[in-house]
Amino acid sequence: MKKLFLTSILALTIISCTSRVGNASKLGKSQAAITGTQWVLADDVSSKPTLVIEQNRISGNAGCNNYFSDVTIDTSAGNFSAKAVGSTKKMCNNMTTENAFLEVLPQVNKYVVTDATLELYKDNLLLLKFNKQQ
Repeated sequence: MKKLFLTSILALTIISCTSRVGNASKLGKSQAAITGTQWVLADDVSSKPTLVIEQNRISGNAGCNNYFSDVTIDTSAGNFSAKAVGSTKKMCNNMTTENAFLEVLPQVNKYVVTDATLELYKDNLLLLKFNKQQ
């Protein structure tokens, strides 16, 4: 129970640390294609999750373990859906960031992309913000 509580608090912290406004005015509008791109979480956390977007698939590192999922991306409406996210199962010293990241990722249903920034939303709420990896 304590672990669930701490994970929930971290998830809310990650969400609250990002801008609630972001690029919300661009939500539901046509977005640039993001297939073939790599991103790193923009928040200031100790182990930064990464996101690699390929054709109908996402993967990356959640802070300790690697994760993967099928993804549906609709550029015409800016929709993004990753369901049934799986991951490897190593135990690391601090799993808080990873647990929160893996809890939030399946909730995403919209995205907004600019040149070097990817924002993932649940409806109008900004959940995750990434910077493009060079």
